[in-house]
Amino acid sequence: MVSIKDVARHAGVAISTVSKVLNHYPNVSEETKVKVNKAVEELNFVPNSVAAALSSKQAGRVALLVNLSSKTQAIDEINMQYIHGAINKAMELNLDVITLFFSMFKNRTAEEITRYLQSQSITGIIIYGLSKENKVLQKLISDQRFKCVVIDAPIVNENTSSVWIDHRKAQYDVAKKTIIENNCKRVLYISGKKNGYVTDERIKGMEDLVRDMGLTMLIRNGDFSELQARNITMRYGKNKDVVVCASDLMAIGAMKALIEMNIFRPVCGFDGIILMGYVGKQMNTVHQDFEGISAKAMEELQKLMNGDKGKNIITPYTLERMKYMDIIC
Repeated sequence: MVSIKDVARHAGVAISTVSKVLNHYPNVSEETKVKVNKAVEELNFVPNSVAAALSSKQAGRVALLVNLSSKTQAIDEINMQYIHGAINKAMELNLDVITLFFSMFKNRTAEEITRYLQSQSITGIIIYGLSKENKVLQKLISDQRFKCVVIDAPIVNENTSSVWIDHRKAQYDVAKKTIIENNCKRVLYISGKKNGYVTDERIKGMEDLVRDMGLTMLIRNGDFSELQARNITMRYGKNKDVVVCASDLMAIGAMKALIEMNIFRPVCGFDGIILMGYVGKQMNTVHQDFEGISAKAMEELQKLMNGDKGKNIITPYTLERMKYMDIIC
């Protein structure tokens, strides 16, 4: 078996230097990192902690990799539900779990992230909030060194499964319900993050609806921001019959703008966050069971770690009309 001493000799550095590189210590030159990582790869070195985990009878250690919002704390309600659902299911399945955040790996390469995860004995990862622009994590998944489950991203390979709702149909359904209830024809649609997996699917749902019902639609990007949705509604809301938003947070911003302008337009959201109940107006929304989705992801990850192949998993959703009395305790 290859030892850390072998890696040090191969790279021409001290054993302590190899340890510093593998554990991402600061003040190590890029040249040294490259030499050590190259030696690790060429010798196919596995740290002792990883080897011990792989040789044990336990299925392995799982990392929850979460993309926290830097814009608002409100959306973190969703992440907390995700984490709660995953940890509860992991306890049931007797899996060890750690929670990590995208910000911890800013400016890291896929190889550096891999070495860090291996040093923590990670064999499986659940990734929340992956974007098309995050090429480093995309490579981490495509390298297939870990069993992965991605939430809300259509990435499937032999070692990776995807878990999400049918966002295209869900967006279609909630918008159609709101439009029929209010006999609307002119739609202002406030979409989410540009080029996001979820955003693309929800826009497709709206395009299907516009075609099926003979509607007109103006699409503006709200970036899942309450402020941006407010500003978009202030500018375009008067000339539209309905405001359809790709998130509850943006629906709140749109509703606040309409109230400020002293005009009525029906508004619908997406997600079913508790904050919707405090806005003062009832709005249709898509309720996602975030805890249930995350628990399903943990179950799927265990199956992958036990030898199953990756697959695409679609979970259910419901349409709800969020009311204050439904959320107070």
